[in-house]
Amino acid sequence: MSPRFVFLILLTALLALIPSRSPAPLVYTPGEGWSYESYGSIGKWRRERAKDQMEVAQQAFDQKDYSLALRCAAYVLKTWPLSDFAPDAQYLLARCHETQGNDERAFNEYQKMFTKYPKSTKLKDALHRQYQIGLRFLNGQRFKLWGYIPFLPSMEKTAGLFDKIVQSGPYSEVAPQAQLRIGAAHEKDKNYPEAVVAYERAADRYHDRPVIAADALYRAGMAYTKQATTAEYDQGTAGQAIATFNDLITLFPEDKRVPAARRIIASLKNEQARGNFKIAEFYAKQKKWNGALVYYNEVLLNGPTSPLAPTARERIDQIKQRLPPAVQ
Repeated sequence: MSPRFVFLILLTALLALIPSRSPAPLVYTPGEGWSYESYGSIGKWRRERAKDQMEVAQQAFDQKDYSLALRCAAYVLKTWPLSDFAPDAQYLLARCHETQGNDERAFNEYQKMFTKYPKSTKLKDALHRQYQIGLRFLNGQRFKLWGYIPFLPSMEKTAGLFDKIVQSGPYSEVAPQAQLRIGAAHEKDKNYPEAVVAYERAADRYHDRPVIAADALYRAGMAYTKQATTAEYDQGTAGQAIATFNDLITLFPEDKRVPAARRIIASLKNEQARGNFKIAEFYAKQKKWNGALVYYNEVLLNGPTSPLAPTARERIDQIKQRLPPAVQ
């Protein structure tokens, strides 16, 4: 063995024995993902008991060190998933995500509490926070693609969030408003049939809460109205809108929206009269007098105050003069 080769071996061994700092290690934590920890910090935040670990997590959260708080909470859930401190760790984990602006992920972490920890004392707070997250998305906040890239707002997904809130606590404080917001999300998406379903469900389920029931009926009537006036006028849907507004007027006569409901009913009836008059004119041109009479009479029946009512009455008199007495 040559002296030069021996020297290289000794030099290599010497270098290996010299202490050196390595780059910050990449650490994976369930519930958080991958993160870097500075040299020498590994294990400093870990404790031997769930109680002590939660104290570290809460202290970090109070000091606005949300990354550390999240890491500690996730460690509690991983190490002591059945401990008395696990529900609080799950709640704190969701709070960290929410505070960091990861609303969709935070919502899902809050949701886990209802399946994993149904006896937690923080379920009420979790529902309220989920409701606030839902409102932010309803107001146009964007969902994130793959949890990181801001994408387009989605009213369909937003309606799904509010639906989960209602399912988790159907008779909670926020459930009635959440049910109404399902309808509002569908309305923003111009999905009026689904909006009506959501509003009618709110009116039915929370009929013993007058404020909610009245609001639901008015919103359902408005959704029917929008649906009726979209594209070609829909006589059947207009009739449903009128019926819904009449329910509001009958059940809640003191509601401040009753005058507006009456005006909308009058407008819808005038539009119905216009549609019936148009059909009657078509039959008259075809000299199908019986059909024309039916629809002219519909104008008088459903729209007696319509501007077309006097003309419809004249047309009826003219047709009756054409028909034999037995047919009239």
